[in-house]
Amino acid sequence: MSEPEIGILMLGMLVILIMLGFPIAFTLIAMGIAFGYFAIGDIIFSLLVQRAYGVMSNDVLIAVPLFLFMGYMVERANILDRLFSSLQLAARGMPASLAVASLITCALFATATGIVGAVVTLMGLLALPAMLNAGYDKRMSSGVICAGGCLGILIPPSIMLILYGAMAGVSVVRLYAAALIPGLLLAGLYILYVMGRAMINPKVAPKLPAEQLNVPLGKVYWGLLTSFVPLFVLIMSVLGAILFGLATPHEAAGIGALGAILLAAAYRQLTFARLREAVFLTARTSAMVCWLFVGSWIFSSVFSLLDGHSLIEHWISGMSLTPLQFLLLAQLMIFILGWPLEWTEIIIIFVPIFLPLLHMFGIDPLFFGVLVALNIQTSFLTPPMAMSAFYLKGISPKGIELNDIFIGIAPFLLMVFVAMFILYMVPGIVFWLPGVLYG
Repeated sequence: MSEPEIGILMLGMLVILIMLGFPIAFTLIAMGIAFGYFAIGDIIFSLLVQRAYGVMSNDVLIAVPLFLFMGYMVERANILDRLFSSLQLAARGMPASLAVASLITCALFATATGIVGAVVTLMGLLALPAMLNAGYDKRMSSGVICAGGCLGILIPPSIMLILYGAMAGVSVVRLYAAALIPGLLLAGLYILYVMGRAMINPKVAPKLPAEQLNVPLGKVYWGLLTSFVPLFVLIMSVLGAILFGLATPHEAAGIGALGAILLAAAYRQLTFARLREAVFLTARTSAMVCWLFVGSWIFSSVFSLLDGHSLIEHWISGMSLTPLQFLLLAQLMIFILGWPLEWTEIIIIFVPIFLPLLHMFGIDPLFFGVLVALNIQTSFLTPPMAMSAFYLKGISPKGIELNDIFIGIAPFLLMVFVAMFILYMVPGIVFWLPGVLYG
């Protein structure tokens, strides 16, 4: 067996072990060391130590624990119920007003936390019963929660974009600027879908009772002022500092972490127990990310050493693809990988395989990264993994089956494909804001 064939065997064994349930970070390290020892001997252990130190001292990754801490603190500030209530009042006259308020709440809260499971779970506990009690179709209501909760993967400040930027050598600041409009585009498509469906078939999203529509404007404004505005100011402060060059991503993340503490204090939710829990969750998740990077580097280095990348490169180059065809093939493979794998596994293992091929087809890594972030929404929405569906099923009321959630997700999955098609047709959507801000 030749070295490239051993490299492909290594990749196949990794996928099998992950699907069997082995922890991804330590599986990457174990596979990298085992095959690396075969390729270069004892030196693989020295490389492991050096890379572990390099990851821990990476300036780009400093932002990860700070953004995570910001998210966990915002989650524990108990702002979500106020936010949803105020947006529900503000959107009370619109078709499918509860669904629209849910999507806006999901988008804003997902932006603040970036933690899909937390957003889907909290919104499932808060907004799903409200929609069901109002007579909304249970499938559409489930789809709204699942799809809206995934927006934090794409809309900055996204942890996924930080990881992609560190792996691809792309500026995280430019990635944030590039992903902002596509993220708002996807959220807008979701809102247009639920409003359009409610206008075509009002039974799926009945209008609110008259007593809920006749609310004084002063109450609406006060609700927005005490819930929407503080969280919006926090998010815009962080994003604005990054996008306008006032702070680096990790400096802005530090501002966001402090702002989240102050926000929790303002809502009288800042306790030692909550602070300790947020720090613990941040440390646990940050450790996972760091070891993922260590394992990814070891694995990809050994995979390249065995000429696994060159074998894939020769295979793709032999297909005589155009740049558009290569993009479609890459996104199709990422979409299919999203069925059995989670987004971290796709980003850490498979995206680095495509990165060396981008220069061959003249594709900007910035554009590719935004497409990947958009595509990875599907990994939370497509069975058999569809983690957002499982998060929601775990806390949903009786009468909502997993199949109902999957059927409700399907139209929102289609909206993701529509958004990707729009980006393919009008790539300037990705490049316009970075061009305006940075030239």
